[in-house]
Amino acid sequence: MAGSTFGLQLTMTTFGESHGESVGVIVDGVTPGVELDEAYIQTQMDRRKPGQSSVTTPRKEYDKIRIVSGLFEGRTTGTPICIMLNNADMRPSAYEDIKTMYRPGHADYVYEKKYGIRDHRGSGRASGRETAGRVAAGAVARKLLENRGVSILAYTTQIGGIRSETFDAAQIEQNAVRTCDAAAAEQMIEYITKLAAEGNSCGGVVECRISGVAAGLGEPVFDKLDAELSKAMLSIGAVKGIEFGAGFQAAAMLGSEHNDAMDANGFRTNYAGGIVGGISTGEDIIFRVAVKPTSSISIPQTTVDVDGNEREITTYGRHDPCICPRIVPVIEAMACMVIEDHYKRQAALRFE
Repeated sequence: MAGSTFGLQLTMTTFGESHGESVGVIVDGVTPGVELDEAYIQTQMDRRKPGQSSVTTPRKEYDKIRIVSGLFEGRTTGTPICIMLNNADMRPSAYEDIKTMYRPGHADYVYEKKYGIRDHRGSGRASGRETAGRVAAGAVARKLLENRGVSILAYTTQIGGIRSETFDAAQIEQNAVRTCDAAAAEQMIEYITKLAAEGNSCGGVVECRISGVAAGLGEPVFDKLDAELSKAMLSIGAVKGIEFGAGFQAAAMLGSEHNDAMDANGFRTNYAGGIVGGISTGEDIIFRVAVKPTSSISIPQTTVDVDGNEREITTYGRHDPCICPRIVPVIEAMACMVIEDHYKRQAALRFE
């Protein structure tokens, strides 16, 4: 599958299926000599793994990683790093009754049209399980970025119609929905719990803030930094939209309002979200992504089977009623990959 590799100077290739034997990733282009161990990567994997709380899927995958290449005596060697995770709690039999039907909102129909064959066991490569490899690769990139003084933080700002009203970074990992507003978290959890009991699901918005990025990253005109981040985010199955800085609100602003004026101390505002002309300005890079409702719901829906017959389908199984809490570390991982890749691309640009 040609679309399984991401990046130019720093690349990752993910592999595996939702109910296959294992999933994983190969990361290439990593700077040699960097201290790295499994425990560092495992910390990020634990943030993404299923079964974390009452508002996530009850599937029990401990996502214990195993690094099989690319490290020697606790340091990166500069050769490809292969990270594997064995699947432990697969239940492909849960999909046996609906294997000939296309689930609404899923990639069943389009995968079959593209490849002439599809893995009906939990969506195969189209499953959110694929993102485990992304988070592992992102942890490697995060380690490289730490050495550059770059930090990346994502958090939920909206679930359904409930929005966060305050920002407290200390709250993000202290609640089940990873939001930055403790009061909003309670409402969000109550809302998700209610929908789950009804067999339904919801979406939301996740914001990401990248701090400490040097000015000058980005490759105009087609590999602009915001374009690369957009591709990275939209490659995540549940993401349906992205905006930077003021985003769509810019459509209602005047040029005199939206332009980020400068003075001797730098930029006075950051409506551009830290990227102008496709190149980082040195300000925080800020973007938001729209996350769709989870496609797997246990409410009866209308579909067709592989023979074109109309059918009624109900999807049972272990699914997240809202993807936002577990997509947060995935968004961070993809952002880490893009920023480190562009640091390496900038280093290859020699100028006096």
